[in-house]
This record gives sequence, C-alpha cells and structure tokens, in this order.
Amino acid sequence: MNTRHSTLVATGMVPALLLLAACGGSGDDGGSGDGGSGDGEATSFSTEATGAIDAWAFDNADDVGQARLDHAEQALTDVEIQLDPTGFDAQKFTTRIASGDVPDVVQMDRRYVGTYAAQGLIQPLDQCFEAHEVVPDEHWYPFVVDDVRWQDQVWATPQFYQPPAVLLNRDVMSAAGVADEDIDTSDLDVLLPAIEAMFTQSGSNPSTLGFDPQPTGQAPLWVLGMGGTLTDEDGAPTLDDPANVAAIEHVKAIIDAQGGYAPYKSFADSFDFFGEQNQFVADQVGAQVNAQWYPNVLSPYVDEVELGAVPFRDADGAPFAVASGTAFVVPVGAANPDGACAWMVEVTSLDAWEAAGEARAATIAAEGGVNTGLFTGSPEADQAIREAHVQPSGNEAFDQVIETYYEVVEYGQSFGASPVGQEITNELTNAMTAALLEDKTPEEALADAQATVMRAYENVSTD
Repeated sequence: MNTRHSTLVATGMVPALLLLAACGGSGDDGGSGDGGSGDGEATSFSTEATGAIDAWAFDNADDVGQARLDHAEQALTDVEIQLDPTGFDAQKFTTRIASGDVPDVVQMDRRYVGTYAAQGLIQPLDQCFEAHEVVPDEHWYPFVVDDVRWQDQVWATPQFYQPPAVLLNRDVMSAAGVADEDIDTSDLDVLLPAIEAMFTQSGSNPSTLGFDPQPTGQAPLWVLGMGGTLTDEDGAPTLDDPANVAAIEHVKAIIDAQGGYAPYKSFADSFDFFGEQNQFVADQVGAQVNAQWYPNVLSPYVDEVELGAVPFRDADGAPFAVASGTAFVVPVGAANPDGACAWMVEVTSLDAWEAAGEARAATIAAEGGVNTGLFTGSPEADQAIREAHVQPSGNEAFDQVIETYYEVVEYGQSFGASPVGQEITNELTNAMTAALLEDKTPEEALADAQATVMRAYENVSTD
C-alpha cells in the first residue's frame, strides 16, 4: 500500500480529495485590525477587506477547494489572495511567528488551535464573526465550534466534519449468518460472537477480520464513545480517567477475538485501502469503522460488493460520532487581519459551499461516480448540497450507506479544545498501542500517557 495512504489511514486523517487547498505570499497592505494582543484580549476586526492576504499551509486545491477559492476571489474584489500550497508544519509555524514572517491566514488541524491560543500565537475571532454577522453555533455544528473554542472565545474558522460510522460487507456477513443489528459497538455480548463467526485465518494469520475497529486511528472515538474523557472543562488532559481504561479494554476484547494486535496490525497494513482490491472487494473485512469520506473511495466498486452501514454506538447504545477537521486561524502580528477575516468567512459561506457542491457534482458526473454529498461542518451547507446533488444511485445498498452518514452527523461530540490537543491524541494512540500489544496494562499505558501530556500542559500553562 502507498506509504502516504498508510499514514492517512493510521492517523485517521481525511485525504486531500476532501480538503480545501492552496495558500502563501507576503501581504503588506494592512487592514484596520490591531494584530491581536496574544493575551486573550478580543481583537478588533472591521469589515474593511482590502489589500493582500498572505495565506499559508494548504495542500493543492481539488475541485471542491478551487471552487471555494474562486468564489472568495470573486466576492472580495479588493483583496489580493496570495496562496502557498505547502502543508502545515508545527515547527515551521512557531519559527515563522518568532521571526516576524507572519502569514495572515493559516490552515491547520483543529487539534492545534487550543495550543496556539494558549501560547498567544493566534487571535480570537469573536469580533471577526460579529463584524460579519456570523453566529458560530448557528453557522457550524456547535460541537465543531467547540473544537476551536477555548476560554469562552472562538479562535478559528472551522471547515469539514466527516463523521465516522461502521461500514458493512454484507457478503461476508451473510455467509457467516450475521445481521446488521449484530454489529453493535456498544454491546460486546452481541458483537464478539458476530466477529468470531466472520473471522477466518490462514495458519496463524488473519484472512478475514470480522470487525476492524481501526483502534489507533480512531482511538479518541473509542474512548469518548465508551464514556471516557480526554480533557476537563479547562482543557487539562484526563487520559488517566478510569473510564478510559474500560474503553481500551473494550477495544482489546475486539482485537483479541481476532488473534491479537500484532497479527491484526500486519494484516490490516496489507489492505489495498484505496485500490481495486480494497478490503471490501477482497472480503478481508466483515465490518470496519470508517469516516464519511471513505464511501467515495468505494463507490467505483459498488457492483462488486454488497455494502451497508450502521452507526457507531456509544456505551449507552446511542449513535455517536466525533468532530474532526481543519480550521483557519489568524496569527498574532498578521498584517491584514481584516482581509483574513473576510476571506475566512467567505470561503466557509453557504455560497462558497454551494459552488463547491456544483463543482464536485460536475466531477462525479464526468467520472460516472456516485455523489455522497459534502460534509462541510455547516448544517445548512450540508443540507443544501444534499438536496441539490445527492440522488438515488440505483444501488439501494450504497444509498443506505449514504443515508447512514447523514443520520449520524448530528450525534457529534467535540474532542475538546486544549493547549495540548495534538499531544493528547498522540499519547492516547501510543497508550492504545502499548495496551493492545500487552507491553503495558491499560492502566499503566494511560498513566504514562497522562504523565507525558501533563508535562507539556504544565509547560504551556506556566509560559
């Protein structure tokens, strides 16, 4: 499998085909904003959008991204948008800020936003939204906004939210006598017998997984879904929460029912995840946790496999999803915060997303694929694109997959903004891996992870 694809799968990241992309340059025509104080004071934004915007940290734009960029350029005729297509790098970001080479807009994973807010490197955007008459909790899903809300201020303009669900391979399930209702992530008494019925191996190596939980790429989903916590109300890490132990034990039972983590990991790494012999076509999985973008990968193969989907269910048996995605921030010291604010609002507007929906529909029509919709982070935009472009595909099973993702989108929960958000995700993944390999008990793994993240948190808190 391609190395870059392997990384995306392992980290649970969204592939470039669904991200906005492009941005950089050196804007020297300032707006009227004060550049931010870095101490949590509200930045003064106006609606004056003129001059150049230096925007950085965007992958190259696909059809969705380019349509939104084109819309913003047409809407903001007095703004020159200079775009740098290189990806975000945390070390480079702090170096640029320290050296005075400050971009006006930066795109980053939402898990970084709390970190840079706490460090005083980015500006709060509440007055940006107020100036442009945007109410964040109405414009975006509230739990998406919570990803970028810290100390009662909103620090970024979010985009995208692809909720997870469980994709089903009904060919494997039917052969094993497993029904949709047996794939219940909340109830091991039901799920484990279904897994065991579908699981096959060749010698000591798996040949079909009954259920692939994607335990490291989706570790926060499992912890939060099973009643655990990542942070407290102040953003302090809580990885040693006893409820997190139960969540890891829950996942470990699923993996152990299929031969243990080492053979599972070796087999899962061999999947042709983005190719013609992907794990569904090759009957290598009976069910698998996947984010909303993955059905796009499978749509060319809908005639080769009988797909389905059910919600991921939390510890209480209710549908559950977690918010994730990217966001735009305005660094402290930006030369043109007003232009940056106007651009961020415009590129995440309903009009921009409708233009993106049109572009994606045209691409899909030209390629003969199935339109699964766009999941933008904005409920109004999601619904508008669905009504305009998501039509019955002629494949009833695949339409049920699409419908399931639209049903679960409203059950999202924020990861929670934290000064050490990315470190929490990294250390939780390390703890999950250590526990599944039985290098440590779940309690030991989480305690070590908590100690590591707390050191980082205390360093940020005392700076």
